[in-house]
Amino acid sequence: MTLENKTKHKTSGEVELDKAHTAAQQFESSVKEMTLDRMRQAPVEEVEPQTKIAQRDMDKMKETYLKPKRSISSKEKFNERFRSDYEFSKEYVNFIAEHKELIGETIELWTKPYPGMPAEEWAVPTNVSVWGPRHLAERIKGCNYHRLSMKNNVVAADGMGQYYGTMAVDSTVQRLDALPVNSKRSIFMGAGV
Repeated sequence: MTLENKTKHKTSGEVELDKAHTAAQQFESSVKEMTLDRMRQAPVEEVEPQTKIAQRDMDKMKETYLKPKRSISSKEKFNERFRSDYEFSKEYVNFIAEHKELIGETIELWTKPYPGMPAEEWAVPTNVSVWGPRHLAERIKGCNYHRLSMKNNVVAADGMGQYYGTMAVDSTVQRLDALPVNSKRSIFMGAGV
């Protein structure tokens, strides 16, 4: 048997291996298509707020102002072009923090809104009205993740059976949330006075 004849004839094992290889390449390309932009387009899962407080009870509540537990200074120089944005993001706003996965647990996180600003550790109580900097509320609001799932369509088939599944974003789950408090004294993210 010459070399030319050998390349023309493939064994059934080689054919199955080629099919598996193309199926793996298709799956890999579908995973690569899962860009961050496509993930952001996924619908946000709707969940009811954990805390339901009447407006008259809200006005009677004791006001809690948050301060960082710990602060680590920065050696970077602050860029003065961002001064107005920084002034806006450090304004105190009234919000209710919610932990959607560990209900009632205190939220502990770090913030560093701009280079040159200190990194600050916060302990935010959940399900109560608190006052904190706007950048903290925005940081809490940004804590979400994307739930991925497999679609049940046929990707490939061979003598061994059919291969199912392509990766798809099912939904976006809000892990932590910061809900604005509607009171006479309150301003919230982007709302102004």
